[in-house]
Amino acid sequence: MFSQSKAFSGFSVDDIQKAREFYENILGLQTESHMGMLSLKTSGNNDIIVYPKPNHQPATFTVLNFPVDDIEKAVDELIAKGITFEQYHFGQLDTDEKGIAHGEPKIAWFKDQAGNILSVIQEK
Repeated sequence: MFSQSKAFSGFSVDDIQKAREFYENILGLQTESHMGMLSLKTSGNNDIIVYPKPNHQPATFTVLNFPVDDIEKAVDELIAKGITFEQYHFGQLDTDEKGIAHGEPKIAWFKDQAGNILSVIQEK
């Protein structure tokens, strides 16, 4: 039924202007505003919609993954911009001092300005 649909994802934030500043200035994404919402432009064919929600609750799961060629470089660049990476130490999930889990694939999680969980994930 939806095999030909160009699906897209969306998630909420508590302040759309702060979200725009974060996604543009920290992550370097192009954005567009539409009807009070923010469209994140990525190299994929579909935008990611970020919408304001007055009673926003940060997602407790990863809402957006950014594939990268070199996770160490990406993490270092984000740390230099003030990003703090999450630390996880349970079961097989164990992050290093930078916040990188060295499993397959390598991945590191961080939060946006609204507390939503994002990641950088190393492509093979």
